[in-house]
Amino acid sequence: MSDAPSSVRLNQDSVKVLAHPLRSRLVGALRNGGPSTATALAGVLGTNSGATSYHLRKLAEVGLVVDTGEGDGKRRFWAASADFTVFEPSDFEGDEDAEAAFGWLERDWLRHFAGKFGRWLELRPAWPRAWGDAAGMGDTMVVATPEQLTAMTAEIDEVIQRYRRVGQGNPEAKRVAVYVSSYPVDMEQVPRR
Repeated sequence: MSDAPSSVRLNQDSVKVLAHPLRSRLVGALRNGGPSTATALAGVLGTNSGATSYHLRKLAEVGLVVDTGEGDGKRRFWAASADFTVFEPSDFEGDEDAEAAFGWLERDWLRHFAGKFGRWLELRPAWPRAWGDAAGMGDTMVVATPEQLTAMTAEIDEVIQRYRRVGQGNPEAKRVAVYVSSYPVDMEQVPRR
């Protein structure tokens, strides 16, 4: 398996398909757990296999999941088509439905992050001190232009990629979710175009 992660770029069609509570969770479950059947995914996500199968086919139509070709008959195995999704908000400009879908999707990802991080805060006291100290949240402020912020984010991505599989094979290593977000502190003061 290559160390380089694969990505799929959202477009105006695929963002409309992905912006659905079950569909976004299906892609996440396949990325986290690997290939699976609709029945197994339905069990994990608390839905029924008919709905799961339907939504997997919709995701496959826009290239977000793939049928692995394994299994037989109705017991097909599905996989995420890529390790992660890439996009720019400007990719959806001019298509009101795509813009609305993207807005919903980002807010859904935020809710998902808040839930997962909140659960970590609850469970952290039971973990070894080293993990409690290493995994957490922080913030800082920089003064940057859009171009400089883009460059800084690219550098952060490079660091993350260097560490992507560095612990592989080490029994003390755990998979860790890393979120990077940025926003203007004075967001109410919209600059002129």
